[in-house]
Amino acid sequence: MDEVDLRQLPVVVDLVTAASVLGIRRTTAYELVRTGRWPTPVLRLGNRIRVPTAALRELLRLSTASPEVQTRVAAER
Repeated sequence: MDEVDLRQLPVVVDLVTAASVLGIRRTTAYELVRTGRWPTPVLRLGNRIRVPTAALRELLRLSTASPEVQTRVAAER
């Protein structure tokens, strides 16, 4: 998954999608969450686990600003 794909994700994603973004297996992701070692905040909604996409971008050191904002900021420099 590249940066463009990551920008098109919704505000929160399921754990399987987040694992895919990080390049790890589903079972590893669930184990990391279960043991408290998942590298981003998680939202537990009943039996569901959701991961904020902004936290994934930050972990991967991608800007959370939209491409339009990035272009405008670059033009102002």
